[in-house]
Amino acid sequence: MRSYATIAFIATMLATPAVAEDLLVDRVRASEGIEITRGKTMEQVKQRHGQPQQVRGPVGEPPITRWVYPQFTVYFEQDRVIHAVAQR
Repeated sequence: MRSYATIAFIATMLATPAVAEDLLVDRVRASEGIEITRGKTMEQVKQRHGQPQQVRGPVGEPPITRWVYPQFTVYFEQDRVIHAVAQR
């Protein structure tokens, strides 16, 4: 029984930073009006937020492209959003 508790504790500790980071990014997005969700197209992001300051890529397979805006960066696989992060 004790080993299950240890495993559960370790799993919780490992998951906590990722959850905290996601919550921070969500909080920043909400406060700045940044609404970028997975699956949106490049065109939808451009219509909502305008032309990015910088475009990096595509790189790799599948092709990953990064659009940099003043408050956030958006990552695309092909032409779909896979992740967005707030700038620090």
